[in-house]
Amino acid sequence: MSRTSAPCLVIASFSMDFVSGLFSAVDWSKKSLYLSILSIAFNPTAWNIVARNEFHNKTITRVFGSARNGCYFLAVMIFSFGILRDTLYERALKDQPKQAILPEPLNVVIPAILFLVGQTFVITSTWALGVTGTFLGDYFGILMDHRVEGFPFNVLRDPMYVGSTMCFAAGALWYERPAGLLITAYVYIVYIIALKFEGPFTDMIYSTRAAKTASSKKEL
Repeated sequence: MSRTSAPCLVIASFSMDFVSGLFSAVDWSKKSLYLSILSIAFNPTAWNIVARNEFHNKTITRVFGSARNGCYFLAVMIFSFGILRDTLYERALKDQPKQAILPEPLNVVIPAILFLVGQTFVITSTWALGVTGTFLGDYFGILMDHRVEGFPFNVLRDPMYVGSTMCFAAGALWYERPAGLLITAYVYIVYIIALKFEGPFTDMIYSTRAAKTASSKKEL
């Protein structure tokens, strides 16, 4: 065995023991755990499906009479289901076994910092994008004039998803529920999958507009 491989094996062993410890600290019999998991998967999945349907068929626009009104309706729905998801997550945490994860005073300091930073990313993202930019307005044909490059987008590509994940981790550490850390990892995976579909589709929308604009200029 080489000298460089020994530390890697130690780290890998520690990681496996840590993950195994998290799984053993979960009460898998609680229905609230599965409700939380389902709500986390539902939100990005449902809104991507609804938004793509809107892009192709304009269903919500026809119902509400305009793209902007339809987008506002979807914003209310996304925000409301987001609150429901957070409520179910908090209930799931409280139903799980409590176990010290961090020593004092880090058990208070670290989750507080995670929550503050996470909320900063979420709130400043929403402020920079506006209501229509945040809540899938581009699928309604409400496109931004240019890419937002200021804070927090000059720090992270997807600050809203990262900030949300940080808040989930903060909740797990604050309530000292190891199950919450597993749910946080699940949240991160769900967001990565959602971005695989959402990102390229959004890029396609703006690329199509750019191509049409260039074509119009040539005709002139």
